[in-house]
Amino acid sequence: MVDVTFQSSRVAGAGTRKRTSLRAAMKRKSTAAFLMTLPLILLIAILVLYPAFYSLHLATLNKSMQRFVGFGNFEFLFKRQTFWLVVQQSCIFAITAVAFKALIGFIVAHFVHNIPAKGQRKWRGMLLVPWVIPPAMSTLAWLWLFDPSYSAFNYTLSFFGIGPIPWTGDAAWARFSVILVNVWFGAPFFMIMYLASLKSVPEQLYEAAAIDGANWWQRIWYVTLPMMRNIIAITTLFSLIVTFANFDIVRILTAGGPLDHTHIFATWAFRLGIEGGDIPLGASVSLFMFPILAIAAIFILRDINKRGNEA
Repeated sequence: MVDVTFQSSRVAGAGTRKRTSLRAAMKRKSTAAFLMTLPLILLIAILVLYPAFYSLHLATLNKSMQRFVGFGNFEFLFKRQTFWLVVQQSCIFAITAVAFKALIGFIVAHFVHNIPAKGQRKWRGMLLVPWVIPPAMSTLAWLWLFDPSYSAFNYTLSFFGIGPIPWTGDAAWARFSVILVNVWFGAPFFMIMYLASLKSVPEQLYEAAAIDGANWWQRIWYVTLPMMRNIIAITTLFSLIVTFANFDIVRILTAGGPLDHTHIFATWAFRLGIEGGDIPLGASVSLFMFPILAIAAIFILRDINKRGNEA
């Protein structure tokens, strides 16, 4: 009886020492990991946090940056009709562009996913070209396609008795043009993300759904989409942030015209801050993106966490 008790105590003591050594090892690994990532953390703090807080500081100053005005710049913006036009256009531009990028990326990803493995590499390479080319360079090519005098689009449409269309001279067509270029540039990103997610969906789920009599649309709705929901949400959030902060496409294609009808936050902040010489007012415009994107991020990330807890 004494031997059994002694052996039990030895086993318990060995288990305690093992857990203690494991905990100490984990602490050492986490400390080492933190020290290794510390330079990156400091770099992010310098390149992201410092400009953000400096923008907050600038937004509280007057035009000459010599006097503190508090929320005076924001109050001035709220009274300007152009500001609310920019808010409306930014939301329409971002939501519409992201929706079409997600839809086109989903369709093209399914198309590439169903191609035999030998041909997928070629199609992936070709379809990623718009995303690889720098946006400013590709937008210059689109500017030539939309040119009012030498538009390749208008030349093609003339054979069908259509046009000429004022692609960048009319407010509605100018909005359509900048959204089209943004969709053309950003859809490949959605495609490659969705394609990677599609490859992680087990084929057994599709086989089980087919045995249960599910058609093509039902397999997508009840199998593919639920398995891809987290990737769709994260990709949408990332693209929404990038699209809201888009500058080069609108700047090169329309420069905010005609009559400020294609300005978004980034281009109008540049117009006020750099071209207009009122840097605090431009900083105030750029900061207004934060609450809009924060609300979108909270809803999307909360939905992801909710599904993660349910799983």
